[in-house]
Amino acid sequence: MSESNETAQAASIQPSITAAASSTLASAIDKVKWRILPLFVVMFIVNYIDRVNIGFVRSHLATDLGIGAAAFGFGAGLFFIGYALFEVPSNMLLQKFGAKAWLTRIMFTWGIAAAAMAFVHNETSFYVLRFLLGVAEAGFFPGVVYYFTQWLPNSERGKAMAVFLSGSAIASILSGPITGALLQIEGGGLHGWQWMFIIEGMASVVLCFVVWFRLDSQPRDAKWLSDDERTALTAVMAREQAERQAAKPQRVSVWRLLKDGQIALFCFIYFAIQLTIYGATFWLPSIIKKMGHFTDFQVGLFNSLPWLVSIIAMYVFASLATRFKHQQAWVAAALVISALGMFASTTGGPVFAFVAICIAGVGFKAASSLFWPIPQAYLDTRIAAAVIALINSLGNLGGFFAPATFGYLEQTTGSIQGGLYGLAGASLLAALLVFKARLAPRPAE
Repeated sequence: MSESNETAQAASIQPSITAAASSTLASAIDKVKWRILPLFVVMFIVNYIDRVNIGFVRSHLATDLGIGAAAFGFGAGLFFIGYALFEVPSNMLLQKFGAKAWLTRIMFTWGIAAAAMAFVHNETSFYVLRFLLGVAEAGFFPGVVYYFTQWLPNSERGKAMAVFLSGSAIASILSGPITGALLQIEGGGLHGWQWMFIIEGMASVVLCFVVWFRLDSQPRDAKWLSDDERTALTAVMAREQAERQAAKPQRVSVWRLLKDGQIALFCFIYFAIQLTIYGATFWLPSIIKKMGHFTDFQVGLFNSLPWLVSIIAMYVFASLATRFKHQQAWVAAALVISALGMFASTTGGPVFAFVAICIAGVGFKAASSLFWPIPQAYLDTRIAAAVIALINSLGNLGGFFAPATFGYLEQTTGSIQGGLYGLAGASLLAALLVFKARLAPRPAE
């Protein structure tokens, strides 16, 4: 055979080899997504419910244990202090022990801590267990993100994160009816709120066994992939890991980051958004109970409505922002809607307040998703991960300040009206400040 014929034959074979390798990799990725994404979504739903179910038992804790509004608000918020303090150590241990073992540990300990809430007997035990629940859950979200970096190529992780984050949306709708139904259980010498904590907490413990047997730490350990699929996926992930290491992300301190006025601005805007979200999350059930003589299950059903409306609005806003550019304007519009809804909730009775918070939910839920493209556009890729983690950590402290402030105000004034004014003001201020946010990339020093 002539040299030219051999060259032509090799050229014809090469595309078929490339196509076969691509097909093998695509098959491996599909198997990975079908195996882990449904599980992670369920984990996120259980995680969210164990985090916010405390909002449905405030009146029960007051009646049975004498825990007042101020103590309730402070204890509800302590979760976020524990979470913030132990997130970084948890992330370090995750990398040491592997995602499979550490995610299983996180689920087990948060399930035990959540179930132990059934045995709260005074303010001190309430504070301790809420703090420990935050400590137990610390590292869950970044642990899942880390797992994606070990199993899914860059081109697939964005879509996987969108599916994973849908768990929060689903949980915000399901948490009310599920928790409300469990609160009606009585017997065995325990109240309904105690059974609710036990059942929802033990659901996490049961799920941790599924996590242990369902997850593998590395693609090379996955016996449910064929040899060719393991080889193709391992090669791609090793190449991308080498590229990340070669990029050498810049390490900078928190204080140095906050000296950048733009980063400090991003932190405040996201804090204002989270402040409103968690203010509504923990105190909405109490507002609903003032609307009439509802059972806990009915309260749970009503509680789902604002979240259902807001989630639909979130996707509508996202579509409009994609079609009609100018990200700051869309974030500002969403924050103004949030401010108007919160302010309006102070001007009428409980039913009007509920409707107004549904309107506010349209704003703060849309703002929470529309916000992130702004810092992402500004940040140098070498420090983007660190800054986004900082913004998220400081923003989530809104989950401490909102319930703690609301509880103090109700305890001292008999009303949360001042807190609602504060949320409206914070949203309005953030709407104004968002126009000072720059979209030009920040050069790394």
